[in-house]
Amino acid sequence: MAALDGSEAPAKLEGKYAAMVVCWLLGIGCLFSWNSMLTIEDYYVYIFPHYHPSRILTLVYQPFALGTIVILAYNEAKINTRLRNLFGYALFFISTLLVLVLDLATSGKGGIGTFIGICAISGAFGIADAHVQGGMVGDLSFMRPEFIQSFLAGLAASGALTSALRLITKAAFDNSQDGLRKGAILFFALCTFFELLCVLLYAYIFPKLAIVKYYRSKAASEGSKTVSADLAAGGIQTLLQPEAEEDPKQLERLSNKELLLQNIDYAIDMFLIYVLTLSIFPGFLSEDTGSHSLGGWYALVLIAMYNVCDLIGRFIPLLKFLKFESRKGLMIAILSRFLLVPAFYFTAKYGDQGWMILLTSFLGLTNGYLTVCVLTSAPKGYKGPEQNALGNLLVLFLLGGIFAGVTLDWLWLIGKGW
Repeated sequence: MAALDGSEAPAKLEGKYAAMVVCWLLGIGCLFSWNSMLTIEDYYVYIFPHYHPSRILTLVYQPFALGTIVILAYNEAKINTRLRNLFGYALFFISTLLVLVLDLATSGKGGIGTFIGICAISGAFGIADAHVQGGMVGDLSFMRPEFIQSFLAGLAASGALTSALRLITKAAFDNSQDGLRKGAILFFALCTFFELLCVLLYAYIFPKLAIVKYYRSKAASEGSKTVSADLAAGGIQTLLQPEAEEDPKQLERLSNKELLLQNIDYAIDMFLIYVLTLSIFPGFLSEDTGSHSLGGWYALVLIAMYNVCDLIGRFIPLLKFLKFESRKGLMIAILSRFLLVPAFYFTAKYGDQGWMILLTSFLGLTNGYLTVCVLTSAPKGYKGPEQNALGNLLVLFLLGGIFAGVTLDWLWLIGKGW
């Protein structure tokens, strides 16, 4: 076992691109299960026609995600990141497998019992998301910005991938008997396999990459206690450096409260980005867009366009001259997005499907772009343990924004009288 003595520095750039690919795959795995459940909403609407599944499942998912991330963010300095992330990915795998088992056991029949089972699995997805998303963003915050960007691009890629697969399965099975169900089963079979792959990637591949070991070693030397198990998995034993023993102040870090006060604008940014997005997507796009020439394909096309543009938006900041880093500029851009609310309302009421597709694409593009800009800019200038804590806090506000957006969408539905 190698001691932590700074000798890993030559490995700083070794495996950079391999790490980016693994981060991208792990990002896909973080939301693949949940996006699969959202994307086959036409199947759930068919077997649960009176329960508004596209809204109910999201409403169930979010309290579990938000409640879990509150606990995890508060205690992040004491939590074993390796166990946290492995638990999250394993829970995704088990829950996705249970969706398949439940559907096969009930032969695709609807009913309140089956719907309650699906809702319970949705809640499990929320718990898993809080473990993985907060854990990974926190972990990657003290590494290279490209790693966070790759992970966030993976989150969006999961949506684009599930949308593409749903369009393919709908085209392949639409005219066959029980076609919606066959497409949904294929969906979750692929999803189950991928979640198992993510468990293996995080457990055996990611911790052994030289660049990952370098940054985790650096974080440990700055006082991080969350990386010890991951370093051990990579073959490194964490030892307290002599200079740290002589000067304990080297291991001191800002409290979560201090970090939040210094970055309150970034936290508000994350909340506002997602409160707007989730007040429109996916509920409004699934149920409130009227009848159009695309028929049953319309909601799927809107969701696919959102997901593809969200993915594109997350790659734009890789071009340095297009990356927005001004804190005031980010806040102005994020507040300006709220003009989309009246735009969507009037387009749904008076516009045609072309304008709605354009607006949905812009919603996705700005969501992805602004998310990456905030999460890659905020951690700069802090020690490893502080960057980890800040990453968790920003994910807390992100999930808080999602919960608020879903609640607003639900209130809109109640106001319409269901």
